[in-house]
Amino acid sequence: MKRLPISIVCSVLALLLVSPQLAARQLPPYGGAKEYVADLAARRAQAMTTLGSDTVLVMWSAPTRVYSTDVDYEYRQESNMLYLSGLEQEDSILVLIPGAKSKREWLFTRDYDPRREHWNGHTLTAAEVTQQTGVANVMSLGALDGFMTALLGGTTPTAAPAIDADDFAAFFEALKQSKARLASTVGVGGGPARGNAGPPAPPIPGSNAAWLAGMQQKATGLTLFNAAPVFSTQRQVKTAYEQKVLRRSVEISAEAHAQGMMAARPDRWEYEVEAAIEYWYMKNGAMSWGYPSIVGSGPNATTLHYGKSTRQMKNGDLLLVDAAANFQGLTGDITRTYPVNGKFSAEQKAIYEIVLAAQNAGIEVTKLNSARADSVKAMRDVITRGLLKLGLITEAEPGPAQDQQVSTWYTHGPIHGIGVDVHDPLGANFVAGSAFVMEPGLYIRLQALDDLLKPAPGRGGGAPVEPTQAMKDFVEKVRPMVIKYKDIGVRIEDSFLMTDKGLERLSAKAPRTIEEIEKIVGTGK
Repeated sequence: MKRLPISIVCSVLALLLVSPQLAARQLPPYGGAKEYVADLAARRAQAMTTLGSDTVLVMWSAPTRVYSTDVDYEYRQESNMLYLSGLEQEDSILVLIPGAKSKREWLFTRDYDPRREHWNGHTLTAAEVTQQTGVANVMSLGALDGFMTALLGGTTPTAAPAIDADDFAAFFEALKQSKARLASTVGVGGGPARGNAGPPAPPIPGSNAAWLAGMQQKATGLTLFNAAPVFSTQRQVKTAYEQKVLRRSVEISAEAHAQGMMAARPDRWEYEVEAAIEYWYMKNGAMSWGYPSIVGSGPNATTLHYGKSTRQMKNGDLLLVDAAANFQGLTGDITRTYPVNGKFSAEQKAIYEIVLAAQNAGIEVTKLNSARADSVKAMRDVITRGLLKLGLITEAEPGPAQDQQVSTWYTHGPIHGIGVDVHDPLGANFVAGSAFVMEPGLYIRLQALDDLLKPAPGRGGGAPVEPTQAMKDFVEKVRPMVIKYKDIGVRIEDSFLMTDKGLERLSAKAPRTIEEIEKIVGTGK
């Protein structure tokens, strides 16, 4: 009987200790190995159709990153490599040859090393690589240069089993006609116009970019091509398999937010809420966060990417929590804001209701094939009216003056994609398969007023620009209201999936309304 790698055995045992039912439905991959491998193959096929028969794509795994001295960070695969191969092992290179008759997909992976095996765990065999990825042609990493030198030189590479002499004929013909392309996502060659930026800097010796340049020099009729936009476009629409896994990923995250709410109360520490949330990830098979958790109370709630989680929460504080799990390579994004004592003050409630109404307005106009810009505008319009009503802005007429005032408190865009990355590519229109967030937020900081009175940097290194009298008047008029609402930061963020039946809120299990929140906060142990 073939033995499973010890890492898989440990994962299975850990899940079984949680719940037999849970383990049965969460053994990776979530949708089943055959379904996942078939989906990976379909993704590669789509990419190769887009790239065309005159192109060869080379894609590298992410390098390891040093945390401290001889300790590395937990490994995270490069996003496009993960998207196309599903391979989470470092020291791997994917080569796609769209024009090949049969052997279109190749993976080059590291060789077995007994010392590394002892210290760092199992290295996948060629058979295991094929089983996990669906890529049948697997060779040693050391064979890459010879393989590519032959291929780009118009000669059939040596491989086992042997490659038919005419398998790469379409690419060889492109070489003869000087139409061949060597594609990568490294960002060299064939990218967007650089304007007046001048020629790109020479690649760093030993870098992937330098390797590409060296390969180009060995070939005739070969152009370097930046394929990053190809994958940015493709990843905008989630496959049926991705949608299934993303639903579960966001469900775990939404449940975790409820756990955090239950753990929150005055005099506890921010990190206690963070621990409750991230414990739920691990308990439910999401083995890491999708991004570092933001758990900010009181004035920390007005810092967009506050990351310390070291403040002791006080009675009367709002707590802003932005957190989500990485479940089998896919990440949602959820933010909730709530009073640590379980009861919104009048001021907190006023700001919260504006943000909630803004998100509801965005949800209302977000339809299948609707424009992303329409949803953004719907949310901003509600924010603007709410700020006017509270006296936090003074300009009632739309235009640059009003925009500047609103942007003092409404400081970031409210929509982005989710998926392999927490900020995944997203198109201009919501099509079936679009996965994204809507996250309006208001951050009332007294410092923001003081900053408006400081000279702004001049354009192009010119003299600083002094604040206008209109801006000084604005600051004077709104200061009393800013003092009233100061240190209130509210963001409400949900993850959504557009389907052919309409909008689906994936994060519905995270309490969102004032009534829901006040019922659950502080009810845990």
